[in-house]
Amino acid sequence: MTSIGGALARGLIAGAVGTAAMTLSSTLEMQLRRRPPSMTPAEALESALDLDPPDDPLDQERLSNAVHWAYGTAWGIPRSVIQLLGVRGRNADLLHFAAMWGSSLALLPTLRVTPPPDEWGTTEIGIDAFHHLVYAITAGAAYEALSVV
Repeated sequence: MTSIGGALARGLIAGAVGTAAMTLSSTLEMQLRRRPPSMTPAEALESALDLDPPDDPLDQERLSNAVHWAYGTAWGIPRSVIQLLGVRGRNADLLHFAAMWGSSLALLPTLRVTPPPDEWGTTEIGIDAFHHLVYAITAGAAYEALSVV
């Protein structure tokens, strides 16, 4: 699979694998810290599209999960572009991480669903960075593994 279409398909698969890893890491962290699930993905979509949230909290949680998976899977496409531009290995992973996490840090406060990162505190920034790094490393490993198939 050396075509652009093949690279994009690998990216989407890698994005889904990275999302699964990030979901696992955030679920474990959520259980360890005894915090409720994040509704930020649903809130971001609702803010961006000027939608009212669902009345049922369970529907809000389902929407949040769906947005999380769609967004994370779609972030596999930039991983493909990075590879197509000739950046490989850990450098590609770090560039992917920086693009994905950086856009999140800018976009979510702009949508008014999180405060700016300078108001989060170092623990929350570290945890958020960790989850995004888990995603980027796992998505990168999946992309590389799919490249040899």
